[in-house]
Amino acid sequence: MTLDRIYQAAHLLKPAVRRTEIIPYPWIQSDCELYLKAENLQLTGSFKLRGAYFKISMLSDEDKKKGVIACSAGNHAQGVALAARDMGIKATIFVPSVSPLSKIEATRRLGAEVKIVDGVYDDAHRAALEYQKECGMVFIHPFNDEDVIAGQGTIALEILEDMPDVESIIVPVGGGGLISGIAYAVKKLRPSCKVYGVQAAGAGSMYASLENGTLTKIPKVSTFADGIAVRAPGDITFDLCSQFVDQVVTVTDDEIATAILTLMEQEKLVSEGAGAVSVAAILFDKLRLTGQKVCAIVSGGNVDVNILSRIIDRGLRTTGRLSEMNVEMIDKPGQLQEVSAIIASLGANVVKVLHNPSGENTDINGCYLHLSMETKNKEHFQSIKDTMQAKGYRILS
Repeated sequence: MTLDRIYQAAHLLKPAVRRTEIIPYPWIQSDCELYLKAENLQLTGSFKLRGAYFKISMLSDEDKKKGVIACSAGNHAQGVALAARDMGIKATIFVPSVSPLSKIEATRRLGAEVKIVDGVYDDAHRAALEYQKECGMVFIHPFNDEDVIAGQGTIALEILEDMPDVESIIVPVGGGGLISGIAYAVKKLRPSCKVYGVQAAGAGSMYASLENGTLTKIPKVSTFADGIAVRAPGDITFDLCSQFVDQVVTVTDDEIATAILTLMEQEKLVSEGAGAVSVAAILFDKLRLTGQKVCAIVSGGNVDVNILSRIIDRGLRTTGRLSEMNVEMIDKPGQLQEVSAIIASLGANVVKVLHNPSGENTDINGCYLHLSMETKNKEHFQSIKDTMQAKGYRILS
């Protein structure tokens, strides 16, 4: 890896990729000055186009005639497909079955042949390598490749040019291609700037590798952030991260969902799970960034619309804006009206009510009321529970 290679990638990619905007984000409840690098607005909806396009453009004419093969959860697939289409090259992409249908169809629309493999990314990777041995096509790795890493590193050049006084850059991490390129460029050009990585807690292979001091393959991945659901980083990316990344932290799926919801509401930006982990780390104070000028990379926006409502619901519950309460009370006229009046007087809104008769070992004339309500936050919900208990109602949960 060299700076010259990253600068070469930046020059070559100018007509092929979008120079994405850096957006001030003053609304977030944080003690840092935050900006967002909106790679979710990149062509194909992800930063992955940069590395794929540069890698394929560097192939020899002979290799281009063979065609290219890749494996991907969806974003690298679209980058490879678009680059191959622009250069008149045949592309075959192996995609794990857990990938969102929207990403699979987008890859097909770009002209690539798509082969779906049962399992996760690692299973698709294994199948792609087996197929590559049979057909002789050129394999385009999604992260463990110097040219791919150099392509992703062009993001760092743009950030440093647009934010010359940036103090920390927060980067989503799966296999490590994005953060490797960014960290290398940043530490060579601005050594004082910190580079932090963020992984999903259910797919923390780079986190585990850096903690163990050796490349570590985790037993399984479990996260809805499919773009970073990787069981092991590459040897190249692990080596670069070991040298140039300051720290890697993890965030839960609930925290990622909250970040997606927050970005939609406050900045009108649609992010997928992998793209929102950087913002989640800031929202939930995973890093010490007090008083710093920070750039968080929103790496992709290809969220599966089929699960978007579930993501929003999870985000609302995590922040206490959608709350549920079970109340034990006497089944008599006026009780529901009184409970509703208490909740309304405290500024909450009941959206769903379930009434159940009492079970064994309870009063014959008792009942349970399950309430779903819109609340401001967890503190607001707690005040409602406290008021209900003060008025003699028994809160079960």
